Amino acid sequence: MTKHFLRTGSLLCKRIFFNYTTSAKRMAPVPPKKYDYLVIGAGSGGIASVRRAGEFGIKGAVIEKGALGGTCVNVGCVPKKVMFNTAMLAEQLHDHSDYGFNTELKSFDWSVIKKSRDAYIKRLNGIYGNNLNKSNVDAIHGEAKFVDSKVVEVGGDRYTADHILIAVGGYPTIPNIPGSQHGITSDGFFELETLPKKCVVVGAGYIAVELAGILNALGSETHLLIRRNEVLRTFDEMVSQLLTEEIIKSGIHLHKQTQASKVEKKSEDLLTITTNEGVIDDVDCLIWAVGREPNTAKLGLDTTGVKTDSKGHVIVDDYQNTNVPGIYAVGDVIGKALLTPVAIAAGRRLAHRLFNNESDLKLSYDNIATVVFSHPIIGTVGLTEAEAKEKYGEDKLKIYRSAFTPMYHSVTQRKVKAFVKLICLLPDEKVLGIHTMGPGCDEAMQGFAVAVKMGATKRDLDETVAIHPTSSEELVTLR
Repeated sequence: MTKHFLRTGSLLCKRIFFNYTTSAKRMAPVPPKKYDYLVIGAGSGGIASVRRAGEFGIKGAVIEKGALGGTCVNVGCVPKKVMFNTAMLAEQLHDHSDYGFNTELKSFDWSVIKKSRDAYIKRLNGIYGNNLNKSNVDAIHGEAKFVDSKVVEVGGDRYTADHILIAVGGYPTIPNIPGSQHGITSDGFFELETLPKKCVVVGAGYIAVELAGILNALGSETHLLIRRNEVLRTFDEMVSQLLTEEIIKSGIHLHKQTQASKVEKKSEDLLTITTNEGVIDDVDCLIWAVGREPNTAKLGLDTTGVKTDSKGHVIVDDYQNTNVPGIYAVGDVIGKALLTPVAIAAGRRLAHRLFNNESDLKLSYDNIATVVFSHPIIGTVGLTEAEAKEKYGEDKLKIYRSAFTPMYHSVTQRKVKAFVKLICLLPDEKVLGIHTMGPGCDEAMQGFAVAVKMGATKRDLDETVAIHPTSSEELVTLR
């Protein structure tokens, strides 16, 4: 009996020991999967960088918690331009009779363009995924968090690389006032199922101006709340002044020196906005367009030693390096030149520098052209007049200006101003800045940006034969 018990106990101990050691082996930490290049954020900059690295034989992966393409493709530039085009068609309908067309607008169906727009974005998401596959880039879905300066965790799985790029972009800010949660941001604008009857847009930057212009053109009673007296205050003074005038002329209710202090939900669908200047009632859509913040709060940067500024933007040098070797950042997350093409250009140059032995390659952040899809459109490149005066002195500058009516509006009752402005540095009159407003200036600006980047002078523009009749010919005939 005793011997049987000892034999049974011995076998039981062996089984327990075997099971324990087997379980311990299974529970041993799995080493992180290794890549040459690991990119956090599948927006324009991140995808551009990792795909370009793939051309150099580099095995890369990109981590993304949302849809491929980031802000620009999903809730930014691309769907915004679709809606801008829609608004432009609405504006041109008013001109049809002036051109001899007997047309009648019976209705506008927001749901039609939303359905088409969303389908287009979905196709783009698929194209981005296919392009990653073609470039031999792994797409990892989930939220990334640094474990240390070389290891990133996503949903319990860990990944490592000698080179890690932070390209997580940013998100819209919502102000800290009572009831602010009843409003939406630019992200929410693209979720609207119907055209709002009465909308309040808060902000004076390009996002606020663009969304207000779209809603107004499509028939929504639109109120734009700005803290000062003019919109786009960081742009050239002439741009800011003239666009503010055009906004008022377009029918948008512009509330100057106005700030929202409280939002109340009065019924199932309507809001009341309290401001320092009074109350706006019966609002069915409130859009906050008051800035953006970097997506770094949940990234675990404290475990890496990567430095950020007071707002959470990752601090980088001219080569996109952070203070931690092997970690880099591009795009909106660095808080500089928040434009999609900038992120793409910086990301590609970084890939060339890291993986193609182009050690001196970097993006120049000078003379970056940009367009605001306002009503009318704004196109600009280079220094504003105020910036040029501060840098060189007023006596070293010569300014050329021209205001005119575009030929399209020469026969229409509806008139839209256009202007061009050239800022030159004496004595050679090197072009420091070009600022334009009016139909077609978005397309024209790309070419003039090349000229400014190459160091063009006023004489170079003068020597260029004009294309007639166009608005852009004004820039090569200024006196």
